[in-house]
Amino acid sequence: MESHHTRTQTSCLTLCCFLLALAPPLSLASRPLPHAPDGATIITASIDTAEEEDYSTFSTENPEWKFNHVAVDERNGNVYLGAVNRIYKLSPDLNVQVYHETGPDEDNRKCYPPRIVQPCSEPLSLTNNVNKMLLMDYRENRLLACGSLYQGICKLLRLDDLFKLGEPFHKKEHYLSGVNESGSVFGVIVSYGDSSPDKLFVATAVDGKPEYFPTISSRKLARNSEEDGMFAYVFHDEFVASMIKIPSDTFTIVPDFDIYYVYGFGSGNFVYFLTLQPEMGNGPATGSSSAGREQVYTSKIVRLCKDDTAFNSYVEVPLGCVKGGVEYRLLQAAYLSKAGAILGRSLGVGPDDDVLFTIFSKGQKRRPREASQESALCVFALREINERIKERLQSCYKGEGTLDLAWLKVKDIRCSSALLTIDDNFCGLDMNAPLGVSEMVQGIPLFSDSTDKMTSVIAYVYKNHSLAFVGTKSGRVKKIRVDGPSHGALQYEVIQAVERGPIQRDMAFSPDHHFLYAMSETQMTRVPVEACGQYSTCSECLGSGDPHCGWCVLHNMCTRKEKCERSAEPRRFAWDIKQCVRLSVHPSNISVSQFSVTLILEAHNVPELSAGVNCTFEDLAEMDGLVEGNRIRCSSPAEKEVPRIIVDKGDHQIVQLYLKSKETGLVFANTSFVFYNCSVHKSCLSCVRSPYQCHWCKYRHDCTHDPRTCSFQEGRVKKPEECPQLLPTERILVPVNVVKPITLRAKNLPQPQSGQRGYECLLTIQGVEQRVPALRFNSSCVQCQNTSYSYDGMEMSSLPVDLTVIWNGDFSIDNPADNKVHLYKCDAQRGSCGLCLKADPLFGCVWCKGENRCTLKQHCPHPESQWLERNGLNSKCTHPRITQITPLRGPREGGTLVTIRGENLGLDFSEIQGNVRVAEVDCTPVREGYIPAEQIVCEMAVATPSQFANYVEVCVGGVGVRECPKEFRAVYSKYYYFVVTRLISLKPSRGPVSGGTIVNITGSNLDAGSNVSIMFKDQKCTYHRRGGQWITCRSHASLQGYGNVSVSVTVDKARIQKDLKFEYVEDPTIIKLEPEWSIFSGHTPVTVTGTNLDIIQSPLIRAKYNGRETVNICQVFSPTSMLCQAPELPISLSRQREVPARPDEFGFILDDVQAVLALNNTPFIYYPNPEFEPLHVSGVLELKPGSPIILKGRNFLPPTNTNGNNGKLNYTVLIGDKPCLLTVSDNQLLCESPNLTGRHKVLARVGGIEFSPGVVHITSDSPLSSTAIISIAGAGALLILFIVIVLIAYKRKSRESDLTLKRLQMQMDNLESRVALECKEAFAELQTDIHELTSDLDGVGIPFLDYRAYTMRVLFPGIEEHPVLRDLEVPGYRQEQVEKGLKLFGQLINNKVFLLSFIRTLESQRGFSMRDRGNVASLIMTMLQSKLEYATDVLKHLLSDLIDRNLESKNHPKLLLRRTESVAEKMLTNWFTFLLYKFLKECAGEPLFSLFCAIKQQMEKGPIDSITGEARYSLSEDKLIRQQIDYKMLVVNCIHPDNEKSPEIQVKVLNCDSISQVKEKILDAIYKNVPHSHRQKASDMDLEWRQGRGQRTILMDEDLSTKIESDWKRLNMLAHYQVPDNSVMALVPKQVTAYNSVNNSTVSRTSASKYENMIKYTGSPDSLRSRTPMITPDLESGVKVWHLVKNHEHGDQKEGDRGSKMVSEIYLTRLLATKGTLQKFVDDLFETIFSTAHRGSALPLAIKYMFDFLDEQADKHSIHDPHVRHTWKSNCLPLRFWVNVIKNPQFVFDIHKSSITDACLSVVAQTFMDSCSTSEHRLGKDSPSNKLLYAKDIPSYKSWVERYYSDISKMPAISDQDMNAYLAEQSRMHINEFNSMSSLSEIYSYVGKYTEEIVCALEQDDAARKQRLSFKLEQVVAFMSLES
Repeated sequence: MESHHTRTQTSCLTLCCFLLALAPPLSLASRPLPHAPDGATIITASIDTAEEEDYSTFSTENPEWKFNHVAVDERNGNVYLGAVNRIYKLSPDLNVQVYHETGPDEDNRKCYPPRIVQPCSEPLSLTNNVNKMLLMDYRENRLLACGSLYQGICKLLRLDDLFKLGEPFHKKEHYLSGVNESGSVFGVIVSYGDSSPDKLFVATAVDGKPEYFPTISSRKLARNSEEDGMFAYVFHDEFVASMIKIPSDTFTIVPDFDIYYVYGFGSGNFVYFLTLQPEMGNGPATGSSSAGREQVYTSKIVRLCKDDTAFNSYVEVPLGCVKGGVEYRLLQAAYLSKAGAILGRSLGVGPDDDVLFTIFSKGQKRRPREASQESALCVFALREINERIKERLQSCYKGEGTLDLAWLKVKDIRCSSALLTIDDNFCGLDMNAPLGVSEMVQGIPLFSDSTDKMTSVIAYVYKNHSLAFVGTKSGRVKKIRVDGPSHGALQYEVIQAVERGPIQRDMAFSPDHHFLYAMSETQMTRVPVEACGQYSTCSECLGSGDPHCGWCVLHNMCTRKEKCERSAEPRRFAWDIKQCVRLSVHPSNISVSQFSVTLILEAHNVPELSAGVNCTFEDLAEMDGLVEGNRIRCSSPAEKEVPRIIVDKGDHQIVQLYLKSKETGLVFANTSFVFYNCSVHKSCLSCVRSPYQCHWCKYRHDCTHDPRTCSFQEGRVKKPEECPQLLPTERILVPVNVVKPITLRAKNLPQPQSGQRGYECLLTIQGVEQRVPALRFNSSCVQCQNTSYSYDGMEMSSLPVDLTVIWNGDFSIDNPADNKVHLYKCDAQRGSCGLCLKADPLFGCVWCKGENRCTLKQHCPHPESQWLERNGLNSKCTHPRITQITPLRGPREGGTLVTIRGENLGLDFSEIQGNVRVAEVDCTPVREGYIPAEQIVCEMAVATPSQFANYVEVCVGGVGVRECPKEFRAVYSKYYYFVVTRLISLKPSRGPVSGGTIVNITGSNLDAGSNVSIMFKDQKCTYHRRGGQWITCRSHASLQGYGNVSVSVTVDKARIQKDLKFEYVEDPTIIKLEPEWSIFSGHTPVTVTGTNLDIIQSPLIRAKYNGRETVNICQVFSPTSMLCQAPELPISLSRQREVPARPDEFGFILDDVQAVLALNNTPFIYYPNPEFEPLHVSGVLELKPGSPIILKGRNFLPPTNTNGNNGKLNYTVLIGDKPCLLTVSDNQLLCESPNLTGRHKVLARVGGIEFSPGVVHITSDSPLSSTAIISIAGAGALLILFIVIVLIAYKRKSRESDLTLKRLQMQMDNLESRVALECKEAFAELQTDIHELTSDLDGVGIPFLDYRAYTMRVLFPGIEEHPVLRDLEVPGYRQEQVEKGLKLFGQLINNKVFLLSFIRTLESQRGFSMRDRGNVASLIMTMLQSKLEYATDVLKHLLSDLIDRNLESKNHPKLLLRRTESVAEKMLTNWFTFLLYKFLKECAGEPLFSLFCAIKQQMEKGPIDSITGEARYSLSEDKLIRQQIDYKMLVVNCIHPDNEKSPEIQVKVLNCDSISQVKEKILDAIYKNVPHSHRQKASDMDLEWRQGRGQRTILMDEDLSTKIESDWKRLNMLAHYQVPDNSVMALVPKQVTAYNSVNNSTVSRTSASKYENMIKYTGSPDSLRSRTPMITPDLESGVKVWHLVKNHEHGDQKEGDRGSKMVSEIYLTRLLATKGTLQKFVDDLFETIFSTAHRGSALPLAIKYMFDFLDEQADKHSIHDPHVRHTWKSNCLPLRFWVNVIKNPQFVFDIHKSSITDACLSVVAQTFMDSCSTSEHRLGKDSPSNKLLYAKDIPSYKSWVERYYSDISKMPAISDQDMNAYLAEQSRMHINEFNSMSSLSEIYSYVGKYTEEIVCALEQDDAARKQRLSFKLEQVVAFMSLES
């Protein structure tokens, strides 16, 4: 039938470990592994390491094999998981130990009995086996697993290894039920002690087959698993059996009736099942679900006695609960638990009584598609249910009521009475059974949730608290503390247990209740019951509500009590939030200028602190605290630790004061402590109002915490009222340009003391300060002296100006009332008389009639009679004027408000009251609209029919308009018209009853009047806008319902009515959308079917997602249909998901119709947008006419389940502007290209997306004329004839040449395409902007080496620890003599005669090699570092000798100083090395470092072969990758190795980089500004790739996954590991063994370590010299390592590779691209070196001095050839010093130089050398590429060099005196850099070697003989060789 695989645990684990080592887990989901030979299978579950071992998870192998049930072995914690087709045994942390296969198998659900018993005529198919029941039978150590195959047979499996003990299947009792769902069957095993066998109570849905399967039954559970009687009914005769079947009559009433069993358990003498079943109703008519009514369900509990064989004890009771008036009646899940003390007290039951936790969802109707999310957690006391059953039994046996079991007894059967006592354990008789209870038992609601439906529950009691764990639809687990109805339930934590919900009904605890197992259909997770560790403070911990959690005081952590050390001791473990440690400090604040103040800390709730405490002020100071009971004495920080606290912001800084236990080393309490700084306050009031002890020193004008520092006792101020301050004053008005004093009231004004300056007023006018002397009359009055003020502009009539009173120069007096001086101009903004007289009377402005302007009285030159002033004799302005009137038309009925604007329109309302006439009609002024002098608003009276139009007149003054004097009368030039308003029509004439319709009414004169309103019967229509012939308004929801309403318009007091009607019709509805999907960008068509759609003018479709709403338009076709463009889903582009999404709301905006705003029942879904790939890498696709264009991408066909065309998107592809015919598949569009030629842009459109994947270039064959075609055809025919003859003659020959030709042709085509592509790429790269590079280099610090390191690298390259840096190492007994000898020798070295003789003698020895010459020169220079004047003198002598020798030997003068063949030449290099250090640091270092960085960055933009050092971007031909390598830029987010919390750093890498290269790039990014020697080494770090859910993978250059092909092993690259963009990486210290590292059994240790050495080579320039060590085959395995290119020298190029070799020259264009990018940096460097004027640094003296010396020598030897002089200078400085520095920047900076960088620098150095040369370079196509590369630039560089030398020669000569001073200064700066004894010792080694020759030379030299130098040398030799 099927294979049953089992296997022992050990072999499983071995294989498991091996497979784990092989590959890291890919995701949380585990993966299926290959079947073992016997078919047993093992699955790995990955563990999330983030939470240590707390969270484990196990996922399904196959999405169809869903998880159904779980059981946990209480004895050992093993987990048994029942799934579709599988039963798993998992360890407690969810690792698979073994599994048993249960399906799939051939079956048909209609086969009864199943096909394994007798053949079946139904068609069979491969059917999955759903696990419907999983029970632990501890007594027989077996697992009962019942499935859905073969009508529900069960297997009995051994718990240890899932070995099949039995599988009864041949009797009808063995078929439990053919139902296919896992959640509708429940079983309870009942045990009866040792003697009798156990019973199994089974309750199941019957799936419409009641004749085959009882719905509830009790079965025998035989000891022997293979026994025939297994699952037999406990009792069975022809009348009675231990089972109940659903009668077939029930199905005639409710055709789809079934009873679903949700939960079952045994308690006391009873077995209980909780069910969900349809309600029967009262008969066929009402109950029939086929009548179209929705089926109503009810939840019930069923009770049976354990010993009842005839099921007479069957009773069922309805259950439900009500919360806040809402009924919850649909049972979802249940769990039996103990009550616990707290809940028990609340429910009135004992702590060990059973309670039933249940989850109900709202209502009684099951609607799977739109199931309500509302659900509730309720609790029932089992005792109460039993009491209710007992009451019902008692009443029934008294004959009351009916049996009330509609589904079992279709007719109502009355209860029979019988005299008997019914107690708690009554098990029924054959009368009155089975029995139903009609009244519902209500549970106690504890908790409800309306958004995330609850789906499962489990509970247990912890320390008297009852805790419920509830699973939800979204995959979360809610942790709820249930304290009962009086205290309620507290949801104290919610965690996401599985990735996607819902959580299944089955949940289980580990035996110790530390873990909870929760599962969805595809994932099981082990979740810790508590997560106390997440709470970081005591109040968070104890306020969380989690009873597991307490505060471990001295360990400062939240934990279970058992995990806290010494928790039993008093106050070490806090349970209650009141027990949290509280800390107070006295004093709680001190000044920043107080130090080491004793502070008393009072601590409450602290344990005994005998181990001592430390007090810590954040990171400022830490000191021991003195413990005295619950008090602790600390002192505040000392002086040197405080000043850092002084702040700019505010006058204090709050610092946390921590108490740290010495016992645990952890902080256990803290409080805030304030350091305040009085001196921040610059005013008296802010000082004394400070909450701290601040005092104001009046005479010193400063704020201090120590009043004793104030100069005078009376100068101390502590209260605000004692502060010197200005008092509030009336407005200070000052006219401009009028001389006037300003008097200010004040108090406490200080009297300036001797030496202090007096008072001044400071006015800031338009940003300009004006200081005015002031006079202090006494302490309460000060006056600013007579001065005039002014401000610019006429835009402001008055200007408030800040006023400050200061004394003693800058001591300001507080101005708390913010008194300001108001400067004003009468004539500003007051161009008319009315505006003038309207001004503030205090201004004193008058209207000067003679001048017609507003002015001060004193400034009006005319007599007083010519003034007009507000309250004077003449106070009335003449000549009023009207400038504007609105409206100019209105109705005769009046009521129009006319607004008149103008000048001089009166100063008081009374002046114009009754004095306005409009078109001969009185217009009554309205007081609210009157603006004196400027505006009148009046209301029109009724006009007579004869009045049509006239002027507007106003009279100012109370005489009436008719008798008005001319000078007070104003008339407007335009007429005011009376008009009649008419209505014609309205559109639309109907709209939805909910309102929102924009109605447009047409007519005439609709813009007349001032106020308009529109009424629909007696309801307003909100006015929108109007014109002369139209008016629009928006309808409101109808109060009268449907029907017509009359429309009227009121204009002012005119009511216009015509027979216009507006009809309110039924609101539109939406019935159907097609299709019910779109893409994220929307704009796909959606056909909407509904009713009344045509009454909406502008329908919109809307979607809402994450709080953001989008809309799109719809077009109505008919009342029942419209076409909408789907709105886009507002997902941010950065998070464009790859999974479909549903909007939170989806609906329509149809005017004000609310019902369709958010449709409840639409499953509208959005799929990811189609994504297009570019047509071609270059952007242009070459095509022949008629060839199809293929557009590639993904998501072209959304995965819809709709049939027909609805599952497709409408694509439009335009070639140019012509569309093409399309064929669509999921990942490509095939486009039949239209008949076009030339270049055309391709444009693809779909939904709201428009994308151009590139350009197509269609090339056609040129059209020919017919004559040409005929002649070509004729010629062709002759040619064919000729060819046929030739073919016959040379048949064999041609076959061979044909093959050769084909081969050549293919090679040529291949070559041609590659050349084209490469040229195109190189050209594109050359055009890319250099800006990208320069922007990357910004902000990088320059890591200069210090002087000693720099000189050592130049003088002794390659020697790390040279003796001259160390003290002299001599055996102790010889030390004295050696030191004496060396001192003597030092005196000789400082003797010029000896030194010159010594050097000449050494140079004349044949054994004195080139290396020795360099070494001696360097040693002498280190020795003479402190005597540079002497060293320079010796150097000049030696150079002079060298020049003489050179000219005597008839060598060409240009060869002088060309090579280092003498000590002098090396000494010259070293001399420049010493003297140009400062110049390098200040000038040349920066462009050199920039060039280095630019080269490094440019090289790293493309692939670099980690083994050969070749790169895609290079200046050197030797180091150029000469083939095409596909690569992609990735960004990885790196975690800082030193600080995991800091933000991730983005690093650009390539997917073809080796792991070592990635590590280097990451280190470069992390330590961007850190010198190389201070960084972590890549070889010491491992690269860790961090994927989701804490999964980490170590990536390495070589590991078990490394690919080996025919003796070549390829280094692992990022692409090898398939690392995606934006991955998270971390560098971690190297692990000793990483589980994917090179296993010793696979690769020998020697080869691994040799490879590490190889990696080191890669970085060093030595690899330039020899590449072979890099690819030496492994000695043992003969495997050669490669990365991007295989080394050409290995000769295993295949025959076909010649083509690639032949074309490799084409890649040289890349050199040009690289050169172009780096050009700016090379130019900058050369320009800096060859320039005499530098930023902040003059030309180094050494250069000028040496060049002058060379010119002197040339003059001395009569050399006048400028070329020779030029060459000497070039050989002396650029070639000798600069070339060395350019090639080796590591001599100057602390950096690492890779081989590719080295090769590029060599090319730059060569260019530099060529620039300094005078000879002409003849270049041709055979010249080396590095010469050709810069051929164009060298002439301009040469001109720079010539200019440089010429500029230097023109400079004034340097005197010896200046030079010596300069040299002495240089010596002094670096006097102790080298150990002179060690240098002497090293130099002496050459004396030891050539003693005789040196002595001999000294004796022959006259000067030396005179000074007895040979004798002195012999003395030295004697000391040094003395052995005593």
